[in-house]
Amino acid sequence: MTVSLEVAEGVGTLRLDRPPMNALDIATQDRLKELAEEAARREDVRAVVVYGGEKVFAAGADIKEMQEMDHTAMVLRARALQDSFTAVARIPKPVVAAVTGYALGGGCELALCADFRIAGENAKLGQPEILLGLIPGAGGTQRLARLVGPSKAKDLIFTGRMVKAEEAREIGLVDRVVPADEVYPQAHAWAAKLAQGPALALRAAKESIDTGLETDIDTGLAMERNWFAGLFATEDRERGMRSFVAEGPGKAKFL
Repeated sequence: MTVSLEVAEGVGTLRLDRPPMNALDIATQDRLKELAEEAARREDVRAVVVYGGEKVFAAGADIKEMQEMDHTAMVLRARALQDSFTAVARIPKPVVAAVTGYALGGGCELALCADFRIAGENAKLGQPEILLGLIPGAGGTQRLARLVGPSKAKDLIFTGRMVKAEEAREIGLVDRVVPADEVYPQAHAWAAKLAQGPALALRAAKESIDTGLETDIDTGLAMERNWFAGLFATEDRERGMRSFVAEGPGKAKFL
């Protein structure tokens, strides 16, 4: 299989495994969607790491496969392409991308679907589709602009240039830069810590932020208000407040 889901300590690792460069062909896209939806459903998965291995995250789409597709074929495929990435973005749990080596084109777009990105010092990210006479087609024009702002997104997309890890951190494309051999351990540790948190509250926070960014402030505040009040019906809220009163902040143990 080109993508696998391995679970340990409440963390599901979505592992790309299509040597040598983890090119995202149609079969890999479809498998990614299938396993992202599984991770979203499974109660033993409370946080997710997306990882391409020690050498490369994903160097983009399978260009040889795409070269054989005409306009009609891509019209029929484009929605499924986007849906495979959106399935990762919509996992209602914390998701971290562990980025080593190249994350280009579809690989960069996949990293954009995470809530947090940890990159190795050897990482190089970019959206080089313009060099093929194309634009990003798996969410890059939308998620990149929302993450780093329209001006920086246009710089990367118009030129197709790659950015190294430090520049990626400076512009907000990644959140943390670490030695390459520490990328997965740090990503797993981040996810494992959040996996111990209150699952419903984390889900509410993610949905409120993500959906709120797509709407006006009043609608976003109404959604936040409804989630906030709704969480008062949960055992996690009772457990968290009881622990706070008895022991102080940060001591609660959530199921």
